[in-house]
Amino acid sequence: MNPINVGLLGIGTVGGGTFTVLARNEAEITRRAGRPIRISVVADKNLELARQVTQGRARLTDDAFAVVADPEVDIIVELIGGCGVAKDLVLKAIENGKHVVTANKALLAKHGNEIFAAAQQKGVMVAFEAAVAGGIPIIKALREGLTANRIQWIAGIINGTTNFILSEMRDKGLPFVEVLKEAQRLGYAEADPTFDIEGIDAAHKLTIMSAIAFGIPMQFDKAYVEGISKLEAVDIKYAEQLGYRIKLLGITKRKDNGIELRVHPTLIPAKCLIANVEGAMNAVLVQGDAVGASLYYGKGAGAEPTASAVIADLVDVTRLHTVDPEHRVPHLAFRPDALSDITILPQSEVETRYYLRLAVSDKPGVLADITRILADRQISIEAMIQHEPSEGEQQADIIMLTHLTREKHIDAAIALIEVLPVVKSKVIRLRLEELDK
Repeated sequence: MNPINVGLLGIGTVGGGTFTVLARNEAEITRRAGRPIRISVVADKNLELARQVTQGRARLTDDAFAVVADPEVDIIVELIGGCGVAKDLVLKAIENGKHVVTANKALLAKHGNEIFAAAQQKGVMVAFEAAVAGGIPIIKALREGLTANRIQWIAGIINGTTNFILSEMRDKGLPFVEVLKEAQRLGYAEADPTFDIEGIDAAHKLTIMSAIAFGIPMQFDKAYVEGISKLEAVDIKYAEQLGYRIKLLGITKRKDNGIELRVHPTLIPAKCLIANVEGAMNAVLVQGDAVGASLYYGKGAGAEPTASAVIADLVDVTRLHTVDPEHRVPHLAFRPDALSDITILPQSEVETRYYLRLAVSDKPGVLADITRILADRQISIEAMIQHEPSEGEQQADIIMLTHLTREKHIDAAIALIEVLPVVKSKVIRLRLEELDK
């Protein structure tokens, strides 16, 4: 049988991994796909690098637009990244009737609605398993494996850089800035780590998972995003004393009044499996009404783990290449005409529990003033520890864990607490999730 011809756009880390794995496991992949899958042309501005990787086994060009226009190419694999030329290339490929495989989470989170609509109109597939959690097949699990379930919530460690940093801060007690430098030295963090440490990368991925889980359009602009750059090692220590660990989680939940879509540092019980995911690993916990909780764990980045997901998509597209478009799995699991317009809740309306750390004067009556403010807003305290000041110091740390409350109530309480004369600095507020139902 004739091979399916693939045009590869970008042969950097993931592109090179895709080419290598596809060549190494060619026979096995062909047996699974039913026909050979061949990268026939590679487009990259760095032709010398492309020559080194392909070693004469593919035609090379520095013109990606020529590849998406090539009538001999059946599938375009977009591994350029970003939302500029990558978007133009993907839309042009679709316009030319070509299927697309991409690892570009930012592109899909921001422009997925437009891209999927164009693909639906042309009857082609856009596959994107590699866009979320590297080699972990979480998109396929949400879109197909859990299709019988009403998904209730998803909580994921979906950025390896931040998980590595938090693991090191907890293990070594070091401040964020020092661990970030080490992460950059080891290659876990980019020279400009903003997308990772400020939660933007995780929010892109969460937006995609939320759309598939709940059958809603991509709505990245409505996600609440908070990173780890302001997190202090002392809060990681206090959380540990209370039986919790801090992870940067992407959380999306179905609630009666809308969908929560949020990324932020989160306390989770140390006994939870996901709390023990360390280093640069990823994990996604999904709660379905029928299956209960299921955990997906593995490498969230890297050349070959991500290539594994890219090639899985290539195999899927090859199998379904000639299938009537009406009988393919929809891009977002639900048929396009069945997507819901459920509201994404503003962060002020989110209900969760909270960790509060207050630096206060070491004098009588302080606690009474603080608890009165909380009680006036129906915020109850579940646990509290007070650290006595060291000799010669005049202030102490009070750490409180609250019961479930709405964010706007905790914001109002914090604003009043911070103007108390006995409170000596900004209140540190972190969110807490039990992840047990």
